Amino acid sequence: MEKDLSNRIEHFRKSASKTGEDVVFTAFPQKLSELLETTSSKDSPFHILQAQSSTDPTVYAPSHSKADEPVSKKRRLNGTRESENDPTRSSSSVVNDTQYARLPAHVFANKHIPKLHDTVKRECEHFVSLLDKVKLWVTLTMPNGDNFGVQIQEEVLGELHRAQESAYNLRDAARQDYLARAKICSKLIKYPNVEDYALALREHDEKQLYLARQNLMDLRNMYAVLTDLIHKNISKIRTPKANNSVGLY
Repeated sequence: MEKDLSNRIEHFRKSASKTGEDVVFTAFPQKLSELLETTSSKDSPFHILQAQSSTDPTVYAPSHSKADEPVSKKRRLNGTRESENDPTRSSSSVVNDTQYARLPAHVFANKHIPKLHDTVKRECEHFVSLLDKVKLWVTLTMPNGDNFGVQIQEEVLGELHRAQESAYNLRDAARQDYLARAKICSKLIKYPNVEDYALALREHDEKQLYLARQNLMDLRNMYAVLTDLIHKNISKIRTPKANNSVGLY
């Protein structure tokens, strides 16, 4: 390998090691402290009391009802008039919006829960990016050649990988919430006189607030566990060939 290229690679290794240690000794503890405050404060948007005023189960009627209009009403699309009963009309001419809906009633989305989802997603993405830096650092400290003395690195990498997979799953909570809530809202629009659907919507939103807080607590706990694990084994991670036969603390 050319000397210049070798120097660049060595510089990258040192930079990755410094970044990884900065994450473990600075970023992880700081984020742990932030999440402790967010999950324990009564003023936090994640507090369960926020659920009492964030759900609106009202089915709002359209400003101009189209329920009494004939199905075969003609409408103008792209400068032409077509009948909805015309079998020859192309599928591309169908407009899928509330302007032509038969019953364009609607239920408002919860305005509070999406903010929590955004926070959880942002925290998950930040957590994953930090884990990538630590994984690179730990991997680069593994000795060359044989597998002697790399047990600690392998176990730490395994914990980092599991934490990363958990963060991916937590980030998907928003999509699952919106799909489940949409089903309840569709039932509420179809059967507005059934009070249980309104109660179900309130319970769903309260559960989502609870789960969002739990997801944030899970992230907090993963920060705590990884910080403790790496700090206890930092000497073996830095110098893997010294004496790693004892195993992980």
